[in-house]
Amino acid sequence: MPKPATAHKTASSSTHANPLAADSLLPADRDDSALSLRLKHYLKSEDITQIWEAYRYADQAHQGVVRKTGEPYISHPVSVACILADMHMDLPTIMAALLHDVVEDTDISTDDIKEKFGQQVAELVDGVTKLDKIEFQSASVAQAENFRKMLLAMSQDVRVILVKLADRLHNMQTLEAMRPDKQKLIAKETLDIYAPIANRLGLNEIYQELEDLSFKYIHPMRYNAIANAVKAARGNRKEVVSKILESIKHQLVGMKIEAEVSGREKHLYSIYKKMSGKTTAFSQIYDIYGFRVVVKDLVGCYVTLGALHGLYKPITSKFKDYIAIPKANGYQSLHTTLLGPFGTPIEVQIRSAEMHNIAAAGVAAHWLYKSSDAQLTALQQKTHQWLQRLLEIQSDSADSLDFLEHLKIDLFPDEVYVFTPKGKILALPKGATAVDFAYAVHSGIGNSCVAVRINQDLAPLRTELHNGDHVEIITGSLAKPNPAWLNYVVTGRARAHIRHYLKSQHSTESAHLGERMLNQALRAMHIEPDQITEAHWQKLIRDYGLKKKSEILTDIGLGKRQNVMVAHQLLAMGEILEESPEGGIGKFLGKIFRKPSKPLDTITIRGSEGMAVQFAPCCRPIPGDPILGFINKDKGLVVHTHDCPAIRKFRLDPEKWLDVEWEPDSEHLYKANLNLTVANQPGMLAKIASGIADAGSNIDNVSVEESDGSSYTNLYFTVQVKNRIHLAELMRGLRKIPDVVRINRSKGNPATHDGKSVS
Repeated sequence: MPKPATAHKTASSSTHANPLAADSLLPADRDDSALSLRLKHYLKSEDITQIWEAYRYADQAHQGVVRKTGEPYISHPVSVACILADMHMDLPTIMAALLHDVVEDTDISTDDIKEKFGQQVAELVDGVTKLDKIEFQSASVAQAENFRKMLLAMSQDVRVILVKLADRLHNMQTLEAMRPDKQKLIAKETLDIYAPIANRLGLNEIYQELEDLSFKYIHPMRYNAIANAVKAARGNRKEVVSKILESIKHQLVGMKIEAEVSGREKHLYSIYKKMSGKTTAFSQIYDIYGFRVVVKDLVGCYVTLGALHGLYKPITSKFKDYIAIPKANGYQSLHTTLLGPFGTPIEVQIRSAEMHNIAAAGVAAHWLYKSSDAQLTALQQKTHQWLQRLLEIQSDSADSLDFLEHLKIDLFPDEVYVFTPKGKILALPKGATAVDFAYAVHSGIGNSCVAVRINQDLAPLRTELHNGDHVEIITGSLAKPNPAWLNYVVTGRARAHIRHYLKSQHSTESAHLGERMLNQALRAMHIEPDQITEAHWQKLIRDYGLKKKSEILTDIGLGKRQNVMVAHQLLAMGEILEESPEGGIGKFLGKIFRKPSKPLDTITIRGSEGMAVQFAPCCRPIPGDPILGFINKDKGLVVHTHDCPAIRKFRLDPEKWLDVEWEPDSEHLYKANLNLTVANQPGMLAKIASGIADAGSNIDNVSVEESDGSSYTNLYFTVQVKNRIHLAELMRGLRKIPDVVRINRSKGNPATHDGKSVS
């Protein structure tokens, strides 16, 4: 059975060597060089000749440049090429590896590469180039933009990320030459992004070494302690491991199962995660050794499972069938934990030869094994779908930092597998909710979801999903994303779509509010809005350096521009002077640059303005309350009650507030806070909830004051009512309930009470 060659030692080895090892100073095109020996295994001589041309070109370009390790710079691209040659990557990829730093570090351009080595190599080099010469606002923005461009290039050709990961792996292998602060920075970036990407692409060996090397530089003392403990345990447990290995082999031979059985040592970072996650001492971790059984085919996997369960008793809660439900990166195996000799837990992985190939090399198995296996085709499709999701996320992200946040969320290693109504399996990150599921199916389903059935039972949208759940989303034609969803979604796709919708909705609603405010200012100057022509708007748009009218209106609605000032600027355009009923240019110009000649019209609050109008939580205004509107930069129009203490300091600045009034007969619901003092008796909460429902009101939030052993307690409700009359009727009804001692409306946020929320 073929095994993938590795370009690096296992995580438990004492050193992480440069692939070039002792001959790192030999020219790579020598027949006995590390790269030559690798290439001869799978490439034709004419292909190798082209690679030497690329090597000499890169060697000349980097001539005289030395790495911090003291080696000639060319040793780095050659090492990257060696790692990729171990994956049996194709000719363009090896050439791109040799040339990957030429464009960034020298005067050679991508066009030069294209002319010399062809379009395909040039595109790969361009995709791998770490940063263009762009001046970023900060190091974090530069890092985020780098990842964004890298992943976009990767979506066009996955070989780009394979070169990038090999580049990062060799940089990590030689990181000791960097300053300690730089070491930690690069190691954290590797652990946060590059290792999860390698895992997501099924590059298991690269993934594990990146994790271990990152661990080594982020927590050097912990790394050394665990490495020494593993080394000591290796000798102490050698006899037990040998006995288990022989028992498994004997059992399989007895049942005439052809298999290759091997022991494996867990990599250091996985041991550290288990210790830190469960606060377990190293001496209590018995599964630093695991066993792997590789059989010929799928049927052999399940037969072997039965044989091993007959040898040692299985721990049922520890069994996982990744063959029936593969991981998102294409990984397939049966995982079982057995109680071995002396009660020692034994982890065993059972897989076929094809599964083993994919488990070792992931998407690179296509080049390493030249396989047309159906499993590999499915893996390539999954990888392509994941890359397309990244494209969707980046198109919906406002900036690179936003995209990087979504990417980190989307690289969660732990997954749950759930079923759609048609039986399709979807893989989601651990902790995913019904809303995440809805967006995973389609953005349109996510944007319009209103409820969910999980295993045929109705459940809230915030419900966390578990393995094997059957999930059916219920949609509504008038439904739209709720900002509260951002508090519990975990996938980058869902978060990006929700934020994109809310931003566009906020912009649209703010533009509508801004238009009403501008029209109000124009009418105060005796100008009807329809007198403002397209020519006026186009000139103002050019003066502001914007692209469209809606941007100006949005700024007005958000409080970034004053409606009166924009009205003045529109009127000063000149073309409207002849239409002015006042007549006379001098008289008119003097008029428009004074205060408006009549009070601004009152803006009507309808309750349907969405995010453009906010009702202040400090006073919770409802129809019937006297109100004032304040323009808050970035928040838009915030409505307060007339006597709200929070607005006293703004009353002296008339430019900050607007006259607003409620629209008559509004049918919308508004939030109001109620404080109740009640007898501390069983069933009181249910009685009050029933009384609120009888009054035609909804409960938005409830909190209960912690009991101090007294006969009375305080309850805090946020209820939804139509107006003050509706609220008064509700309060009268609640006062009639026996044992309600006191009830009053509160002008504050119930979250400030030291109560126990039961909402």
